Amino acid sequence: MRVPLSWLREYVDLPATETGRDVQAKLVAAGLEVETVEQLGAGLTGPLVVGEVLTIEELEGFKKPIRFCTVDVGTANGTGLPQEIVCGARNFAVGDKVVVVLPGAVLPGDFAIAARKTYGKVSHGMICSSDELGMGSDGDGIIVLPPEYEPGTDAIELLELVDEVLDIAVTPDRGYCLSMRGVARETATAYDLPLRDPALLDVPGPNAEGHPVEVADPFGCDRFTARTVGGLNPEARSPVWLRRRLQKAGMRPISLAVDITNYVMLELGQPLHAYDRSRVQGALGVRRAEPGEKLTTLDGVRRTLDPEDLVITDERGVIGLAGVMGGADTEIADAAPDPETGRVSGTTEVVIEAAHFDPIAIARAARRHKLPSEASKRFERGVDPLAAPAAAQRTVDLLVLLAGGTAGAGVTEVISPSAPHTVAMPADHPAKVAGVAYDRETVVRRLQQVGCDVYGQDDLVVTVPSWRPDLRAPNDLAEEVIRLEGYENLPSTLPKPPAGRGLTDHQRLHRRIGRALAAAGYTEALNYPFISEQVLDQLGLAADDPARRVVTLVNPLSDEEPALRTTLLPGLLGALRRNDGRGSHDLALFETGLVFHPSGHPPVAERLPVDHRPTDEQLAAINKALPVQPRHAAVVLAGAREQAGWWGKGHPADWADAVEAARLIARESGTELLIRAGQYGPWHPGRCAELAVVIDGEERIVGHAGELHPRVVKTMGLPARTCAMEIDLDAVEAAGTGTVEAPRIATFPVATQDVALVVDAGVPAAEVEAVLREGAGELLESIRLFDVFAGEQLGEGRKSLAYALRFRAADRTLTVEEASAARDAAVALAAERTGAVLRGA
Repeated sequence: MRVPLSWLREYVDLPATETGRDVQAKLVAAGLEVETVEQLGAGLTGPLVVGEVLTIEELEGFKKPIRFCTVDVGTANGTGLPQEIVCGARNFAVGDKVVVVLPGAVLPGDFAIAARKTYGKVSHGMICSSDELGMGSDGDGIIVLPPEYEPGTDAIELLELVDEVLDIAVTPDRGYCLSMRGVARETATAYDLPLRDPALLDVPGPNAEGHPVEVADPFGCDRFTARTVGGLNPEARSPVWLRRRLQKAGMRPISLAVDITNYVMLELGQPLHAYDRSRVQGALGVRRAEPGEKLTTLDGVRRTLDPEDLVITDERGVIGLAGVMGGADTEIADAAPDPETGRVSGTTEVVIEAAHFDPIAIARAARRHKLPSEASKRFERGVDPLAAPAAAQRTVDLLVLLAGGTAGAGVTEVISPSAPHTVAMPADHPAKVAGVAYDRETVVRRLQQVGCDVYGQDDLVVTVPSWRPDLRAPNDLAEEVIRLEGYENLPSTLPKPPAGRGLTDHQRLHRRIGRALAAAGYTEALNYPFISEQVLDQLGLAADDPARRVVTLVNPLSDEEPALRTTLLPGLLGALRRNDGRGSHDLALFETGLVFHPSGHPPVAERLPVDHRPTDEQLAAINKALPVQPRHAAVVLAGAREQAGWWGKGHPADWADAVEAARLIARESGTELLIRAGQYGPWHPGRCAELAVVIDGEERIVGHAGELHPRVVKTMGLPARTCAMEIDLDAVEAAGTGTVEAPRIATFPVATQDVALVVDAGVPAAEVEAVLREGAGELLESIRLFDVFAGEQLGEGRKSLAYALRFRAADRTLTVEEASAARDAAVALAAERTGAVLRGA
């Protein structure tokens, strides 16, 4: 909302010394978002005067039309003689009154005016357009003024070129500030000055002579006021003061009748619409649109209406989209001369509509048709329903005054009975909310300044004003008291958190895992939890895969991604693809987050109370209906895992790095991870590891790791040989031992024994490792696979696995015999379980 300071002063007697910056500071302190204060006419100095065009000479021989004019500027030039000016515009004629800037003046933008020779003539000044004066471009060229202004009149004052305009970002709860009336009320309160309310008009009561109105949907339209004005002069133009106020408020002047309705909307906040009465047939009506109905709106677009749209009708059908935009069939006709008679014709009689519509219906209609308007912006934020009669009367008065019209005797008002909204509140409630002592007198005074009627002593009964539909509860009233008393007066106090035990084990684990992955070179990527079901096809999931059972949102942020994710991979792979496409080819990303699976129970739509804690039964019912939400961890890798350099060769990311990420997570959880060859969805069938843990004696698959299938890589546009891992963190945590024990420092030396075992190629190395660990007993400190070899000397279908076994005792130095005995026991068990043979034996 753009608020000219000169207009604001009509309703509040601000001190003459107050600037726009001062008013801005006051309104900001009162809770309004005043973004800027625009200085109109900054740097403008005269002489800038009204001139009358005396003669026009067309200059020939130039690439564009040029005119040499003489203009009467009165005595403003010091001589009283006509001023000679060269001008290229053609929208004025001899006898027109124009705006002339004389030599010595400075226009906005530090544009100094001086006499200069151009097109073979000396131009002593310039005939101005609105754009050159900083009034905005209206596309009409030179400003042509009404004929009543005398030559030499100061145009700076006439056109109100010097002013300050406050630009206010009106929040949805303060729709009343989309009007001069609302901003003036806030200004009067901030300065503790009286308000001259522009809505306080003498309005005649309804009678049977008014234009007939039929409201079929009283919920959608609870108030409809109709007035008529006849005998309008179709040639009447909007006066300069009216056009300038609209321009300063950011609206373009159009025609007198339309300008007046826009002016009253800006003044009182009530949107209005004027119909050409000769084009309206029968009674005006309000109803919902019928399926298939169409309307051509004022912007010339033919629109198909929705059954939820609220529309204005006459006997022919729909003539307007209520609260949004009128129809072209009843548009006010511009004045135009008849080509045969020369008589000027146009709209001479209008019907004025001032109605109050349901905010939700208007908001949805404006969004449905992608048709935001000044009217819909106000209706959807809440318009004062009691302002409609005053707005209609103000419009009638201006049409009578400026267009020579005659007000019709008829007044139509259709009203759905409603009681004012009241709120019960203890007088000390604002003090409890703010933590500041407000006595009863302060609370009552501030609420009355807002416009409330207050009754009672310790327990107040507050009647909310009609223009504040946002005041619905005691906390709303408390906020009004607090903001008017000044947010800056609230003391700064640090919150006192209750004593607690810090983070839970669950939270500590997630933080440890995040730190461990970051330390291993992974970068965390946070992605939206929304997916499309098509991405599950791209991942190659089977038709009966549980991950395909998704939870779909009723009102998604994007229609392309309406489902909640069942896996973290789509988001991570999308982030990897974007980064690779932007030049980052060596990538290692990770994410921990929730995935969502249907609970199998129908959702519950019960509205929980806000004034007390919900019951255990209510919470249990809602939790039962929520999706199952386990927490997963996932990583994706592409490019080089280790860079090559002077230190040696690097190596590309491969399936082993993805498996190691799973091992890292398991170590942080204190869990023994079982790893074996597997096959699932997006992973390469020959390079996929199945991850499992043991929970309560039962083995459970918790994830997969490895290289992605080439088909998935191609379909999703990923780098070649992309690898990934995803694991169920909740299951891993359940299998863990809890807090990870810190490693102890050994005081005795380690004994290392190496063994190379030849096994069938199909025997997993992890299986051999597990058997060796079991056979070696408690003296085994660690085991590491350091070599895998396959060759002709081993035989077809055979491979050699070389392990380094580290033995250590906590209470003594091991002898060679003890270490060798432990190694031999491990090898013997491996031979028994896996058929392993010592290489070279």
